[in-house]
Amino acid sequence: MVKPKIAPSMLSSDFANLAAEADRMLRYGADWLHMDIMVTFSSPEYLHLLILCSTYFENPMSAKGYMYDISYHFVPNLTIGAPVIESLRKHTAAYLDCHLMVTNPLDYVEPLGKAGASGFTFHVEAAKENWQELIQRIKSKGMRPGVALKPGTPIEEVYPLLEAKDPPEMVLVMTVQPGFGGQKFMPEMMDKVRAVRNKYPSLDIEVDGGLGPSTVDLASSAGANCIVAGSSVFGASYPAQVISQLRKSVQDAQAGSKN
Repeated sequence: MVKPKIAPSMLSSDFANLAAEADRMLRYGADWLHMDIMVTFSSPEYLHLLILCSTYFENPMSAKGYMYDISYHFVPNLTIGAPVIESLRKHTAAYLDCHLMVTNPLDYVEPLGKAGASGFTFHVEAAKENWQELIQRIKSKGMRPGVALKPGTPIEEVYPLLEAKDPPEMVLVMTVQPGFGGQKFMPEMMDKVRAVRNKYPSLDIEVDGGLGPSTVDLASSAGANCIVAGSSVFGASYPAQVISQLRKSVQDAQAGSKN
């Protein structure tokens, strides 16, 4: 039975006090710290860069710049990466769950490995030609490989990776379109979670986007055991209670599946 893992998304925190926020989340019961590294479009008209770590603005235009829909194209600009991971690693021994949305994830394996990343989750859409080498390189740098897919990507695209001799150790199912703010949890993505769980009962399955007390039961009952939550944790009056509720949802779903 896979263990429940609750991963607060760190850029929903007070980023000026990142080390203190990391410690706070761990004291409240978090298992992982989620670092969702996102890229944004840069052009002569729009020069601002953004980084969102599962933080979704109610009004995307309120941010300093325009968020680029990476469901159409991954771009090489990286707004935050190894330096922040390295800085945070000096203050915590926690599992740093890094989710990269970049054009060529292979370019970031070595710097993130040196920086102290624990997990390196890449998008299947960006690694169709070199995923075998990518997984090997991730493991060689002491990180745990994961593969992610966007809502529009069929779940069947991750099966060749999971059936390989050297497979990823986690599947991340995005439950919102990455790159846009103010989105709601997409319950139709739970069919993907169920399909993976039925085929791979001992695999970690993570969900990211719109997760909170009102939606977590849909994810946990489908088979997700790793729950990424940003504003629902950091914006709560009692974050420890939310983390506990998310964990209990996974535990209850797992207990129910045994009966």
